[in-house]
Amino acid sequence: MLIRAAIQDDLSVICEIYNDAVANTTAIWNETLVDVANRTAWLKARVDAGYPVLVAVSDEGDVVGYASFGDWRAFDGYRHTVEHSVYVHKDRRGGGIGRKLMVALIAEAERLGKHVMIAGIESENTASIRLHAQLGFVDTGRMREVGTKFGRWLDLTFMQLVLPTGSPR
Repeated sequence: MLIRAAIQDDLSVICEIYNDAVANTTAIWNETLVDVANRTAWLKARVDAGYPVLVAVSDEGDVVGYASFGDWRAFDGYRHTVEHSVYVHKDRRGGGIGRKLMVALIAEAERLGKHVMIAGIESENTASIRLHAQLGFVDTGRMREVGTKFGRWLDLTFMQLVLPTGSPR
């Protein structure tokens, strides 16, 4: 398994992975599918901001997942905190790809001098909550019924990882 920076050629598969999560899961609280033009703008915005977009590539050369982070909140005082996302192709979930992407993403946050990573996880997504806990994230709270999808209210669990990097400058 290779973890590398995403390139334009990866965006059709990133769209496929994202759109599956939109259509079939509560991992993304969005109901709008995206196209390659949308993901192109997204990738450019992340890269222009100095943030990583990583892909996991199988031994066969297929993109099987992706991960990124961006600003948690748009105020200067939060500049050392990022919120991340990790998505794995529906046919490859449960095989450790998400963990490998997370480990690489944590390393990128440390390299960039970030101090805290935030995870906002749908509260019934026990696999994601367990993975984050195994990587050192701690539960910082649950917000009840703050979202909706598929005709039901959704709770949001926040978890955070304090990194040994960053200074309050």
